[in-house]
Amino acid sequence: MIQILIFIIIGLVLLWFGYTLFFGHLSPFYPYLPWNKKRVITGKPGDPQICPVCSMKMLKGELVKTIAYSGNSQSRDRIVHIKGCYSCLEKDLPRRCPICRTKLSLNDYLISRMFERRYQKNHIHILGCNKCRKG
Repeated sequence: MIQILIFIIIGLVLLWFGYTLFFGHLSPFYPYLPWNKKRVITGKPGDPQICPVCSMKMLKGELVKTIAYSGNSQSRDRIVHIKGCYSCLEKDLPRRCPICRTKLSLNDYLISRMFERRYQKNHIHILGCNKCRKG
């Protein structure tokens, strides 16, 4: 009776190990599984959760890499350099300026103004890229 119980426990452990080996997130097959495919959805650069550089829909919690410079203490707007999201910085996605539509390299960035609001989300107005907007 105890031997059967030990064999059942060993079988369950081997099933769990095999499942995590082939279907777990540490598996080398994980990116190729059909239910783990990241849907590629594009949108308009001004829409919410859309990267302004590559126009790809970002996942929940994904952020755009920006550099915000301190502005005047009297005004509530600041100059921001937008580098892009994780997808366009790490993968080979086409990066374009939404104003002049020129291709951007990984060193290029968008120049924008960020208007800080007290009780709402901040508003960003894109002025152009560092190629079409000098200064």
